[in-house]
Amino acid sequence: MKILLAGGAGYIGSHTAVALLEAGHEVVVVDNYCNSCAESIKRVEELTGKSVVSYEADVKDKAKMLEIFQANSIDCVIHFAGLKAVGESVQKPILYYRNNIDTTLTLLECMAETGVHNFVFSSSATVYGDSSNNPPYEESMERGKCSNPYGWTKSMMEQILQDAAVANKELSVVLLRYFNPIGAHPSGRIGEDPQGIPNNLMPYIAQVAVGRRDKLTIFGDDYPTPDGTCRRDYIHVMDLAAGHLQAVEFAVQNKGTEIFNLGTGTPYSVLEIVRAFENSNGIKVPFEFGPRRAGDLPAFWADASKAREVLGWRTTYTLEDMCKDTWNWQKNNPQGYRK
Repeated sequence: MKILLAGGAGYIGSHTAVALLEAGHEVVVVDNYCNSCAESIKRVEELTGKSVVSYEADVKDKAKMLEIFQANSIDCVIHFAGLKAVGESVQKPILYYRNNIDTTLTLLECMAETGVHNFVFSSSATVYGDSSNNPPYEESMERGKCSNPYGWTKSMMEQILQDAAVANKELSVVLLRYFNPIGAHPSGRIGEDPQGIPNNLMPYIAQVAVGRRDKLTIFGDDYPTPDGTCRRDYIHVMDLAAGHLQAVEFAVQNKGTEIFNLGTGTPYSVLEIVRAFENSNGIKVPFEFGPRRAGDLPAFWADASKAREVLGWRTTYTLEDMCKDTWNWQKNNPQGYRK
């Protein structure tokens, strides 16, 4: 199949491109590089020995996107093109609502006009909300009350996509609710390259380890968890990429909407992640405790049994793999993709 990756040069998009190409699919990437780098696509080509059709364009640009759809016989769309920093979304809600929702509407309109019926959406565990649901989260739970505009955009986009699939019986929508993707391709050639100060734990740890930052700040040590720090479900990005491959193949065979959690089902605390990184790589990560961060929940993790049973998807990478692959990427690319 020929698969359009909206936002495909980013962290999860680039690793998914590798998985799709290695499975024999063709990949078309559209990215405006606002939080990614064209170098990642060159490295995807290098890793797979296959070429990627790529366009520098804003996924909100309807005229440009329609040209891209018309120039390529697209079989399926995977939508990664979203702004994703929780804190920034609180400061810039209009930017987040405009970008994340407009990209989704533009893709749906272009699909309708060019006869494309398969849509895989990069959603998030954040849609389970901040209080009404208790972990482990199951797909049958109602979406909850989100604690920030980023989360609300994911929740709203899920609703838009479900409504579109009700109205158009030809449409197949797969909503993938990610938990916490970390790690990198085992080659160390592609990985997570956040612009500015990382919002997520693992790239921050890696940047401290490589000397780009002095120390890690752990937000809160008084949560109702075994060691007082937040617990999360961390998943290797290559396992996540494999989930997208299986979601695409599922979408082609099934109409309507289906939701899948992509996580391991095992939570780890912030301190456990720091210790695992140190032990896996033989390196110390200096840290200090800071105050709690607004919007952080004490703990959440997935019930991933549905993806296992329906998609046949299983995680294969361990926490040690996640730590080693993160460090292999970071030490070989201390400034990310920028030389």
